[in-house]
Amino acid sequence: MRERISHALGRDPDDDALRDALKQRPNNIDDAIPLARALLARNCPNDALEVLEGVLMAAPGDLRALNAKAVVLDHEGRHREAQEIYRQALAADPANPMLRNNFKLSLALEGKTEARGADPTSQTDRRHALARSK
Repeated sequence: MRERISHALGRDPDDDALRDALKQRPNNIDDAIPLARALLARNCPNDALEVLEGVLMAAPGDLRALNAKAVVLDHEGRHREAQEIYRQALAADPANPMLRNNFKLSLALEGKTEARGADPTSQTDRRHALARSK
């Protein structure tokens, strides 16, 4: 019942706790990802991007934050922007399986072929991609 009321009011008490934690430690990706996921689930992608950009301001180059931001961009159909972020992150860690898989999925979502580097056999459901950032 409490969850229904908080959802109806638009903010979850856990969201407030995560926001407070991020104010104290702006580079805390462990709080930013669940908050971004919750915001995305409530169809607030701009708020999710704002949270992730805040983390990236405090911790530029954080691979999990970059991945999470790209996932949100992909979710919004902004595949080219997402792919640029994946490329940036992959330049720092070319063997990272999370980044490689999400990049390939982004390419597939945009409709690119395997000839450009996508491997459709390793794709996973986009809804779980942000969870893998954790």
